[in-house]
Amino acid sequence: MAQVDRTVVAAFPIFGGLRPVDLDSVIEEARLARYPKGTDVFRQDEEARSFFVLFGGHLRVIKLTPDGRQIVVRFVNPGEIFGVAMAIGRTSYPATATAVVDSAALVWASAAWPRLVGKYPSLAANAMNTVGSRLQESHEQLIAVSTEQVEQRVARTLLRLAQQAGRKVAQGVEIDFPISRQDIAEMTGTTLHTVSRILSAWEAKGIVEGGRQRIVVKQPHQLVLLVDQVKE
Repeated sequence: MAQVDRTVVAAFPIFGGLRPVDLDSVIEEARLARYPKGTDVFRQDEEARSFFVLFGGHLRVIKLTPDGRQIVVRFVNPGEIFGVAMAIGRTSYPATATAVVDSAALVWASAAWPRLVGKYPSLAANAMNTVGSRLQESHEQLIAVSTEQVEQRVARTLLRLAQQAGRKVAQGVEIDFPISRQDIAEMTGTTLHTVSRILSAWEAKGIVEGGRQRIVVKQPHQLVLLVDQVKE
């Protein structure tokens, strides 16, 4: 049984619609696992014995392509369900999830998934909404790589990260986890050199502020204008 603050967990989207008594039943089957920075929660192609809800921290999800290239697929933020291989018809994990800061997750045995979603329909619906949103996001990224210029892709990615994991600071909106220029390059299908050139130019214009694995979006409206250029 996971010892967690139920008021925190109740606000997670995956548990929306569950009655308090049902939420308690679901949580009682979980354990709370901690993952120090740099620790793999699971690795690509490993047998999917568990599924997870991130309780705190942030994870980077990386996929290796058949030709050996590494792609940052997404980042996982607190409250998100992940590693539910059974929900997409897999018995192994499709990518590697690594803690980018000290993190913690609620962990259930994969064998419990069919029973839990059968007993709690809202849990199944919420999980499918999450899977659908991620598929849509992947589809949009694929279209962007095929049709947009690099600046548009980088701007779109920073706006999405700021929306998903942004924290208001005096200068603007800070992406609230360590993220490197290499991460952004892998997410946008370009090179580290190109991302560095773009971000340096934006820093000079005051659109963003950078640092060691740190990005603050100071003028999000300017990034929106860059994204919208592709529609004109």
